[in-house]
Amino acid sequence: MFTFVHYNISMFNSINFLHHYDSLKAKSLKCRVLPNSDIEPLLDSLSGLFKVSILGVSETDIPIYSVRVGSGSKRILIWSQMHGNESTTTKAIFDLFNYLESGYYKEFLTSCTLFIIPILNPDGAKAFTRLNANNIDLNRDAIIRSQKESIILRQVFDDFNPHYCFNLHGQRTIYSAGKSNSPSIISFLSPSEDTKRSITKTRKKSMSIINAINSVLQLYLPNQVGRYDDSFNPNCVGDQFQTIGVPTVLFEAGHYPGDYSREQTRKYIALSLFTAIECIAENKVNEKFYSLYFDIPENHTLFNDVIIRNANINSSRPNDFCDIGIQFIEVLGSNGLKFKPTIDYIGDLSNKYGHREINANFKQVFHPEFEVLLEKYEIDFIFVESEKIELFVKNNLI
Repeated sequence: MFTFVHYNISMFNSINFLHHYDSLKAKSLKCRVLPNSDIEPLLDSLSGLFKVSILGVSETDIPIYSVRVGSGSKRILIWSQMHGNESTTTKAIFDLFNYLESGYYKEFLTSCTLFIIPILNPDGAKAFTRLNANNIDLNRDAIIRSQKESIILRQVFDDFNPHYCFNLHGQRTIYSAGKSNSPSIISFLSPSEDTKRSITKTRKKSMSIINAINSVLQLYLPNQVGRYDDSFNPNCVGDQFQTIGVPTVLFEAGHYPGDYSREQTRKYIALSLFTAIECIAENKVNEKFYSLYFDIPENHTLFNDVIIRNANINSSRPNDFCDIGIQFIEVLGSNGLKFKPTIDYIGDLSNKYGHREINANFKQVFHPEFEVLLEKYEIDFIFVESEKIELFVKNNLI
């Protein structure tokens, strides 16, 4: 059991939250691969504060769980892992449960009722795939609702009748915050309601919540928060719910420098969730300043995991030089998740940034298995003349 000072809701602040984070996080959830079997022991151990239910089953008959907590009049629907390989936000949800279980911010629960689906796509979570068992993207199934998971989510939406929705996702390492060399560690979206991207009253509310989160995150992730593209797609769940008139915020857990396990990102997602809940609980949703949302830089795809600069890849052309962009591909194998460095692009990458950069200084760059390096090749290491450079060590990325 944890014994801490309980803070009143009006005293919620990020410093106190982060001070206790390492003690209160759900430590058993460590891996990027996060199937039902990992969260079920935690669901079983939740106290009577939480109501755990089975909403139905997936396309392969795996249970889809829900957790309801709180008794307040403001209803917030939250779902995670509708894309099965986007698990960072699910771990942050269980961190949130631990805070509430320990008595922190309990006043939130007299103002709000939270209905949370930790893993909407348990088939995809088990296989570590974006799609469900029928290779359907559940976030493109909002209108037809051809899949059991999509039907369950919409039934929950209709029955719970939320005032707000939080749609939790993860994004790849390629994104930058604007056209800068800052990675987009966390991104947000107020989904559009039409092709004109009209600024409706509903969008203004979700923008206001995002502004509240961003004002806190800038203290810790300056210039590293992004705004996701708001092109309208009626088949997307967020666009659909926002169109119906329920303010919906999309959270995207991105890449914190050097943190391929996404544990740092997880911490700031947890902080973002609490900040958003506080905004609603304390009636701080202020549409008046919605335009601050557009001050958040829109995401661009300006990063590779590794860029090798000034490389000669063909010994027969000693005066030809190029950059090599390498992307880590996540593959689930029998021994767990593996990262396969794969050549993404060879050419001029002066307009891009690497999470790790290697300057070959116009020397020959090669791999002994290949006569000449080409795009799409998988390589675990490279040689810069006689120096061998590992791209990862024992599957722990450098």
